[in-house]
Amino acid sequence: MSAPHQLVVVLGPTASGKSALGVSLAEALNGEVLVCDSTQVYRRFDIGTAKVTAAEERGIPHHLVDMVDADAVFTAGEFRNCAIEALAAVASRGKLPVLTAGTGLYLRALLDGLADVPKRSEELRERLRDSVARRGPEHLHRLLTRLDPASASRIASRDTQKIIRAIEMRVLTGKPVGEIHQSGRNALSGYAVTKIGLAPPRAELYAKIDARTHAMLAAGWLDEVRSLLASGVAPDAKPFQFIGYSALRAHLQGHLPLDEAIANIQRATRQFSKRQMTWFRREKDVHWLEGFGDDPAVVSAALAFVQSSARP
Repeated sequence: MSAPHQLVVVLGPTASGKSALGVSLAEALNGEVLVCDSTQVYRRFDIGTAKVTAAEERGIPHHLVDMVDADAVFTAGEFRNCAIEALAAVASRGKLPVLTAGTGLYLRALLDGLADVPKRSEELRERLRDSVARRGPEHLHRLLTRLDPASASRIASRDTQKIIRAIEMRVLTGKPVGEIHQSGRNALSGYAVTKIGLAPPRAELYAKIDARTHAMLAAGWLDEVRSLLASGVAPDAKPFQFIGYSALRAHLQGHLPLDEAIANIQRATRQFSKRQMTWFRREKDVHWLEGFGDDPAVVSAALAFVQSSARP
């Protein structure tokens, strides 16, 4: 059997500097970056999702960004399939794959595998969407409550996308979603995974989040949202539910003053970073570094750890 390829994972909360550290490691170790982020897969939603710019890439190839349009449904399973293909391509070029992970579910899907869930049924989905149009999402949620009470308790009554998927899985398999997810998983094979976690002090992270919000606005975030709406992207498209995009859309529609929108974005981002850390702290075998990914001392410590992990 051939030796496994090394895979470096950089994980941590938003604004912790994962992208910067990923690029630095790829530069030093002949690598390429793979982005594990559920928002950056959408094209044209750039500034608010913190996609790296061409200058920030510093010539390092980046993968798994800008894959689908705003009206697409993109799942953790689809991400896993794309990521496995990208990993194989990077490894085949003799490069080190460096995965920068902000979406814990996507990371878990890639490394641990997913349950054997049924493929989407467009016929069933069309009927369910028609039901929503005629009777509202709450009606569909009541149907899910009868079919799968446990799933209904976890899904908001107006989260149409998740409600439809849960009903679809229940109807197609005859099993509750929880039972399906407990079935066998197929973990990633052929890679020796080295995980580095970024854990900046909370007060410093929150200050960075607040400053980054203003920097994103200065970089043209509001104009980006205005352009997206003007080009015909539906206001209820999935990416407009992302942090910041919903608030800025509401501002442009006259529903929210800009200062309140900014405060909402900062508060929601801080709360999101806390949820990310709660998730990532459950990850096994993470080498945690207490700082930001653009700190030279953190870069040196991460590089030393990766190099020591690669030694036989």
